[in-house]
Amino acid sequence: MRNRRHKIFKAIVVTTAMVLFAGSVLAAPADDLATAKSLGRTFTAVAHKAGPGVVSIRVERFVETPAEGSGGFLPFRREKQKGQGSGFVVDHDGHILTNHHVVGVADKIEVLFHDGRLMRATLLGSDPQSDVALLHVAAEHLHPLELADSDAVEVGEWVVAIGTPFGLTQTVTTGIVSAKGRNSVGIADYENFIQTDAAINPGNSGGPLLNLDGQVVGINTAIMSRIGGSHGIGFAIPANLARSVMQQLRASGKVVRGYLGVVIQNMSPDLAAAFQVSALEGALVSQVSPHSPAAKAGLVQGDVIVAVGSKEVANLGALRNVVGLLTPGTKTDLTVLRGGKQKTLTVTIGSLEQARTQDGSARAARLGLQLAPLDEERAAKLGSRAAKGALISTVKPDSAAAAAGLRPGEVIVSVNRKSIYGVDAFYREVAAAKDTGKLLLRVRSGRHARYVVLHLA
Repeated sequence: MRNRRHKIFKAIVVTTAMVLFAGSVLAAPADDLATAKSLGRTFTAVAHKAGPGVVSIRVERFVETPAEGSGGFLPFRREKQKGQGSGFVVDHDGHILTNHHVVGVADKIEVLFHDGRLMRATLLGSDPQSDVALLHVAAEHLHPLELADSDAVEVGEWVVAIGTPFGLTQTVTTGIVSAKGRNSVGIADYENFIQTDAAINPGNSGGPLLNLDGQVVGINTAIMSRIGGSHGIGFAIPANLARSVMQQLRASGKVVRGYLGVVIQNMSPDLAAAFQVSALEGALVSQVSPHSPAAKAGLVQGDVIVAVGSKEVANLGALRNVVGLLTPGTKTDLTVLRGGKQKTLTVTIGSLEQARTQDGSARAARLGLQLAPLDEERAAKLGSRAAKGALISTVKPDSAAAAAGLRPGEVIVSVNRKSIYGVDAFYREVAAAKDTGKLLLRVRSGRHARYVVLHLA
């Protein structure tokens, strides 16, 4: 009886709420209702315009997992992993933008179009540092989306997200731009995110964030969540950054970034007072690498960089983004504050890739390792199924590498759980690991593999 009364009461409450809601709508001023309907029609127009250019991406990856073995060498077995994400067409030639974390390590990529076509896609290039990847499909009758000028996006502006959250294709959500220039989120090395409260969930990654003109202002990339679902805090890579990365990936399959050669930090009130800076702006130079572009330009520790060319620098993240997008060899002005006075220096931007390769090569030598490229012929002789990794050619006696049991003829296939393709890739991963102080290497000998830990000096 009690349960029955509870159900009746619940029904009355729900019905009453519906009546009150209906009454409030009926009582709404005509102008307000017309405005709401007009906005709804705008969202519908964006969905109709952009929807055909949004794709669902399905990926497969084959991973080698160690099985039980003996003697420190582990036989491995291949297992298939599946994943999904989103993307969008950018031209009639079949190029598609998405996230690196969606397709960057996939062995098979398929694209599901709005009209039901499922096609195999080729990965033209992937940039983990910005989390942007470029695909290509040999398809006709495509609906490319236009990339907007993301610098013109305003906080508070309406935006629309389209993608495949939880496998639900062509899902449309709306919200506003909550913030711009988020560069300390910890998702990628180069961050300048647009923050939005439009619902973004797993599977939305790689899909477009659109303005009300149906133009792409960003690539939906990540969410801040404690439960894995949307909490109203999502992040999108700005279209201008994505465009720059896409152009390099399309031209060469990789991204070459600018390099200055400084260690920088953000300003604090105490540091600003100590270095005679009136505002908490710019990036404080705490160290200048010898023989670097910064050193050659006359930059010294204690300088505060406030602008690169015509672009103002608000913090270290902004400096990293501006310099990273400059082509190596470019000459530009640095505006710095030194001793409370403004000074202009001219710098020739270097290559970050080259600098990291040189740094990693020197660190590998100190560990006692010399490496050589692994070509198809060598891979076949060693029993490897692909020319992936770097061949150990020499191990110096009494070195850290020798103490860890590494031997000439073995192949290093991953560093800190990242697969490597070539010697330079190994050196770059070694350079990137300097903050952690150790390397977790996966080493293959014939058809067996094992893990080795090396500690960086």
